Amino acid sequence: MPLIARPRPGRKQLIVAIDTPDPAKAASLARHLSPEVGLLKLGLEFFVAAGPGAVRDVAGEMPVFLDLKLHDIPNTVAGAVRSACAVRPAMLTIHAAGGAAMVAAARRAAEEAGGEARPAILAVTVLTSLSAAMLAETGVSGGTSQQVLRLSRLALEAGADGLVCSPHEAALIRNAFGDRPMLVVPGVRPAGAEPGDQSRVATPADTIRAGADWIVLGRPITNAADPVAAARAVVAELAPLGDAP
Repeated sequence: MPLIARPRPGRKQLIVAIDTPDPAKAASLARHLSPEVGLLKLGLEFFVAAGPGAVRDVAGEMPVFLDLKLHDIPNTVAGAVRSACAVRPAMLTIHAAGGAAMVAAARRAAEEAGGEARPAILAVTVLTSLSAAMLAETGVSGGTSQQVLRLSRLALEAGADGLVCSPHEAALIRNAFGDRPMLVVPGVRPAGAEPGDQSRVATPADTIRAGADWIVLGRPITNAADPVAAARAVVAELAPLGDAP
């Protein structure tokens, strides 16, 4: 079983994306936000700039969602997953588009390297920055919903613990696959916030209602004048949906 379990309603459902190459800034945000949120997401920018040691430092403050979106031949991805387990992330992403053999290799590597404390392997379906038109430019026809369902089925059958999708596909996945997959949803924006580079967005409450286990917000919190207050505002929005602390 993965280290992370499904969250209680409220603050534990909120993941804050730390989009910075600066380890000191990431550590500071982790210290300040850890009482308010469930996990911190560290992505490729941080990992390349600061390295595994800096990820381990942040993971010492609170659980980390390591969003590397691994996508390569199965053997290479398996090796990367084994190496990533050394920093003890709670979640780790791979691309579902890498194929069933790659997803299965990632799951096996996580079990071998992480044991009972392995990370949850989350398969990214269609990036939230992609619209249907952009997806068509890559040669994928049928729109985002069809592609998300296709990749979701492939990844779950190959052993992924959960999926990453936009808010627009959360209900679709729940209808197709029930409660089985963990569902982590980026592309979430508070009402009135700028969408930035996201194409398929929704508010925090609407995303949870659609079936998300976790929602991911970055710049609306980390770029706020008071990130802690911004995180608390999101939790307050989720409070009517459950027993938020």
